[in-house]
Amino acid sequence: MKRADNQPALRTGEFVSLIALLMSLVALATDAMLPALPAIGQDLGAPHRNDVQFVITALFLGLGLGQIAFGPLSDRIGRKPAIYAGLVLFMAGCVMSVFAPTFEVMIAGRVLQGVGAAGPRIVTVALLRDQYEGRRMARLMSFAMAIFILVPTVAPALGQGIQWLAGWRAIFTTFFAIAAILLAWFALRHPETLPVTHRRSLSPRVIGGAVLKVLRIRVTLGYTVATGCVFAPFIAYISSAQQIFQEAYSTGALFPVYFGALALAVGGASLMNSRLVIKHGMRRLSRVAVVSFTLVSAVAWVLVFAFNGLPPLWLFVAYLFVVFLCVGLVFGNLNSLAMEPLGNIAGVGASVVASLSTFISVPLGAFVGQRFDGTVTAQIAAFAVFGAAAFIAMRWAEGDGGRQSAWGHILP
Repeated sequence: MKRADNQPALRTGEFVSLIALLMSLVALATDAMLPALPAIGQDLGAPHRNDVQFVITALFLGLGLGQIAFGPLSDRIGRKPAIYAGLVLFMAGCVMSVFAPTFEVMIAGRVLQGVGAAGPRIVTVALLRDQYEGRRMARLMSFAMAIFILVPTVAPALGQGIQWLAGWRAIFTTFFAIAAILLAWFALRHPETLPVTHRRSLSPRVIGGAVLKVLRIRVTLGYTVATGCVFAPFIAYISSAQQIFQEAYSTGALFPVYFGALALAVGGASLMNSRLVIKHGMRRLSRVAVVSFTLVSAVAWVLVFAFNGLPPLWLFVAYLFVVFLCVGLVFGNLNSLAMEPLGNIAGVGASVVASLSTFISVPLGAFVGQRFDGTVTAQIAAFAVFGAAAFIAMRWAEGDGGRQSAWGHILP
């Protein structure tokens, strides 16, 4: 089968591997930094203890900003050039961080990395939607997520090893090299999936109209809000994980082991979802998973006070394992549900869905992360509260079978 540029389509295995690694650039740039946060804060003069979390949340802020641009850009110039631009910007941000003289310059470099990483992150979803839809799209997304999750499993250990050998600045040099390899692989092997005849104008009127079209679709808006609610406590966990495990629980050099083991729970659930979604459907699996982690977190929130906010490490890890199993059943499905009605505007649609969910999750996740006080009370509460909010958003999205617009009238 040929694509828009007459290159043959990739085999499923190579296609899934490539898009998973492109998407995983965000996870790599996030999780490999975690062991280095104390050294970065000390070397660059971070004003307060919790300020090192901004090295993580700045990346997500840039991601949200970049996602606004790269979806429409890919609809105008094609999927491949948009991904090229993103990878180049990401590499520029890495160079900026390598030579950062102050904490503020570091944060600026991280924002630029996030903007650049948005290119491959958002456009790969459009690539997938160009070629697949419905349950098959969700199934391939789950396969990609399973590969994607291997990155946070090994990234903290990778970052810690690089820091020990060459210092934390060498971590950004490694990011630069990996992005260059992905750029070459994608350029040489992946076909263009958007024909010139299907490309859209970049005029504000056309883009604004497409954005309004996305926002008035009840299913898309509801599942996008739900995605943001689910991701908010996850961002809080990632940004404060190093402090939780190394400061509160004193795990020392074993921190990457705990973090990676818990990441496997998300990956295992994503792989399991690729089979379950064919039988049970995206909506049913998502509802069950969100309700489950919300109820588990609500119970854990009550019980944590018996331990003065810091339960035994084994109990906290067991709780997170259960929660992350549920989260792994949610991410791919919610994104696919939000994208399902957007086949004719997949680029803008992916951009709006991703950026809106990011702008919901980043400030909420950062707020929770900044509440770290040596206990895990705020983290557990966040999973309970935002899980309940996600369930409400999902039920609203499914109202009247999703036939109503976001504003109440019946869609044609």
